[in-house]
Amino acid sequence: QVQLVESGGGLVQAGGSLRLSCAASGDTFSIRTMGWYRQGAGKQRELVAEIYSRGTTDYGDSAKGRFTISRDNGKNTVYLQMNSLKPEDTAVYYCHTEWGFGHEARDYWGQGTQVTVSS
Repeated sequence: QVQLVESGGGLVQAGGSLRLSCAASGDTFSIRTMGWYRQGAGKQRELVAEIYSRGTTDYGDSAKGRFTISRDNGKNTVYLQMNSLKPEDTAVYYCHTEWGFGHEARDYWGQGTQVTVSS
């Protein structure tokens, strides 16, 4: 079992910045990837950014050039630095991890943190 706790969401004006954090606890040894997804009102959940245990990153199109994902393996924490925020970035942001291998592999999700960008 892995627990994910997000923090750092809030209200910001367009053009501003926010930094999200997600701390993992529990059986963290088998964590493979950590990342962020988001879901806006009436929209499907989409990838924001993901980082693998060796540091390789993957970004959704909306995040490229504006957001940066990083990971502190010692603290089992992943961060999302969001710059140049736009109103369309308004969404609930969910921390995500891929855990385990083979038939034991599964996904874990945080409870979500609201990010609201005002125009």
